[in-house]
Amino acid sequence: MGWVAPIKDDETLERFKQALRKVDDKYYIMFQIGIGTGMALQEILKLKNKDVKGKSSISVSIGAREIVTTYEFSEEDQKIIDELVKDKDPDGYLILGHTNSTAPLSREQAYRVFKAVGQSVGISAIGAQTMRKTYAWRYYKSTGDITYLQHMFNHASPAITYRYIGEKPNIQVVLRKNTAEENERSRYLLYLNDTGRKRLTAAIDELAAIRNKFDDPTNNDSFYGCVDCFLEELDGLIENYKQSLPDNE
Repeated sequence: MGWVAPIKDDETLERFKQALRKVDDKYYIMFQIGIGTGMALQEILKLKNKDVKGKSSISVSIGAREIVTTYEFSEEDQKIIDELVKDKDPDGYLILGHTNSTAPLSREQAYRVFKAVGQSVGISAIGAQTMRKTYAWRYYKSTGDITYLQHMFNHASPAITYRYIGEKPNIQVVLRKNTAEENERSRYLLYLNDTGRKRLTAAIDELAAIRNKFDDPTNNDSFYGCVDCFLEELDGLIENYKQSLPDNE
């Protein structure tokens, strides 16, 4: 399915939502719930009519830590939902696969619609994770709180969450563990099979190889461009590492 990215541009996001409406209002509502709550697609497809009928908001528990998120339906959302659930069984699924079916929409069909609509508005990196990633990116941009998202999605580290939403990591956040348990786990993993020393040795060897190749007359300008970029990143990492040490607290 390829790499899926959040939709970061408001204008593009609105065009995508309106294009979904042209296909069917159910896809629009499904997408609104996804980017409003951070729910996974398969969880949205389990929603029943009674979960949203006559409601102005929906509150759901996300992830293993059951972090509660709430999405307030706009007046337009409520009108569309009212039409979707009108005269429908309260225990029936909100997002049906076919009008005359009682089965929910399949994940595969949702993906196909997202992909087709995305292509129609010029978005290529789109898929089943688009809703969650868009929710997460918008939340991060408004709060700067990557830890909340890390816990919501049960990621092992903030670095994973930064990659998930397509953002450059805040190195100080990545370097600093959040709890004593996480720090203890890091100690255990670094000593397990001498992993920490092996990783440090591998990093030192790579730096030595770059230094040894530095004066090679066959190097072209792109080599030095790569080295320059690498050293800029490394300089920042080293400085942030020093600032993150306990003695600097």
